[in-house]
Amino acid sequence: MVLYTSPFPNSFLSVLHSFSWGLIFPCYWLADRLVASFVPTTYEKRQRADDPCYFHALCIIITTPIYLALLLASLPFALIGFLLWSPLQSARRPYIYSRLEDKNHANGATLLTEWKAAGNGKSFCFGSANVCLLPDSLARFNNVFNTQARAKEIGRRIRNGASRPQIKIYIDSPTNTSISAASFSSLVSPQGGDSTNRTVNAGIKRTTSMEYKGDNSGSNNSEDSREDKGGAGEPNEGEENTCIVRINGEDNGHTSDTETDTINGQAHASGPAEPSLEGDTEISKTPNHKQKEGDSGSLDSYSASRESLVKVRVGDGTVDQSTVNNKLLYKASIMKKTSVRKKKHTDETFDHEISAFFPANLDFLCLQEVFDKRAAEKLKEQLHHYFEYIVYDVGVYSCHGCCSFKFVNSGLLFASRYPVMDAAYHCYPNGRGMDSLASKGALFLKVQVGSTPQDQRIVGYISCTHLQAIAGDTTVRCEQLDMLQDWLSEFRKSTSSSSTANPDELVAFDVICGDLNFDNCSSEDKLEQQHSLFTRYKDPCRIGPGEDKPWAIGTLLDPEGLYDDEVCTPDNLQKVLESEEGRKGYLVYPTSKNHSSSQKGRKASLKGNGRRIDYMLYTEEGLYLEWKVEVEEFSFITQLAGLTDHLPVAMRLMVSTGEDDP
Repeated sequence: MVLYTSPFPNSFLSVLHSFSWGLIFPCYWLADRLVASFVPTTYEKRQRADDPCYFHALCIIITTPIYLALLLASLPFALIGFLLWSPLQSARRPYIYSRLEDKNHANGATLLTEWKAAGNGKSFCFGSANVCLLPDSLARFNNVFNTQARAKEIGRRIRNGASRPQIKIYIDSPTNTSISAASFSSLVSPQGGDSTNRTVNAGIKRTTSMEYKGDNSGSNNSEDSREDKGGAGEPNEGEENTCIVRINGEDNGHTSDTETDTINGQAHASGPAEPSLEGDTEISKTPNHKQKEGDSGSLDSYSASRESLVKVRVGDGTVDQSTVNNKLLYKASIMKKTSVRKKKHTDETFDHEISAFFPANLDFLCLQEVFDKRAAEKLKEQLHHYFEYIVYDVGVYSCHGCCSFKFVNSGLLFASRYPVMDAAYHCYPNGRGMDSLASKGALFLKVQVGSTPQDQRIVGYISCTHLQAIAGDTTVRCEQLDMLQDWLSEFRKSTSSSSTANPDELVAFDVICGDLNFDNCSSEDKLEQQHSLFTRYKDPCRIGPGEDKPWAIGTLLDPEGLYDDEVCTPDNLQKVLESEEGRKGYLVYPTSKNHSSSQKGRKASLKGNGRRIDYMLYTEEGLYLEWKVEVEEFSFITQLAGLTDHLPVAMRLMVSTGEDDP
């Protein structure tokens, strides 16, 4: 299957399309700004609180006639542009495939050589997020604004969080049974280039952050960094730059003993806890896309945690923190793993947490609501610092391919560190209401993740989708889930180049990611909860229809509270969501329990931990028979705090081959 690297088959159509859109854009932009001026966000309202009450009204009175006059003047040009633009959509391709051309950052080919299916197995990490990159006027109805700046910041945070070497730190604390007690996320962000060396303390901050100096550089985990691993033994193939630290904690969370198993250098470290750091820089409380240095969400802070600190001793001698390593500064997220879990469901087989960072070594990323084209370009540029392969601008426009007229694309974007072999997109034909104006659908991808010594390709399948959003449209969503399964089955058949008797390909995983717009606890969503999709695909957060696991939380944030000081940074949002009262204040709960638009201050007993509408599903069916797939880690991520009204989710799958290391 040919991957489309441009939206049109020839340059003439591309130029004609650019010309037609150039005629439309002024009218589109002016209309967007005009509407946006009448829809302020809560952040803007707070900023204007000290201004005279008439000041904002005066600004609107002055600017509105100007916008209207320019809008009317641009309408004739927009009409001509539309008459050219609309027919061109019949020749438009359903997506654009972008591959990083800079060989200094490209690592897809190198990754393919890392797994030969000869060891115990390999883990793959998947992420999914609804980023709400709508035109600015529409985004404001979700209480977010400045779409272009948000797109750049979202991309920067994701690639900074994912490009760090993986460090796993487990704190054994028998008294801690919080929802984030079993955590996995990892943890480190490279700080830019050749800056002056700084003295750094390694801080332990519950499940938040620490400072760490390491050897890795570059946003793509370059080949040089992999060579630094030398001959150190690894438990699984492909676990890059992994350091495991286990800390045995005592009552009240005090660190009593530290043991470090460093896979790279096989070093062992231990040290007592120290008092909190004095004079630590305050986290900036600027709005989402304007966070300054010191905001852990942007991973640009050089400050250590204000809570407990740990001195690191390597070998027999104590090493001063400022001389541990003089190469790069990393910011690490701490994980805690309790020896005593909640009594219910004590047989959980994988780690789970609420993390302030995207997991390190993120392999695949599925995004929804990347509707704005300019924002998609900015987002792509940032993600290309880490992901070599990106599929974006997915969908159809005008009346081509779907029953109703489509003004915007599907909003789907896929990024991968591994080469994409095939891709296909299908538009849901049954969208209703406002959703019918977008070409919501499903994007199916086949990626190559390795090869066997017999030159058999090792592949995986990933599906990204976004279902009907309007509450009460349960029948529509169920029909879309039916179509999703049928299209995925057809895609796998059409892209398979092997037979059961003589397999040329070995399937390692089959994953579905996306915003399904229903949760597993609402009484109104019972039809979707019992859909046949959940008999074939497994949801790591789900016990059964209508019941989630106790540690699972909602992924839909209350828009009214996005800019509150308690949740405006990743660390703050993480702390709030770890408590039941905090979740009641800032997550949206099932509408059947309370129809109020704001959840804040409510103390009523609610079912579940909020509306979890963002899913990551996997299956064991249709994979290579001799291999086993199981969840290794699952996390809810707060790193995009203040940038979107959804919580991203991440899942790490372990593909076990059952073979011994050579």
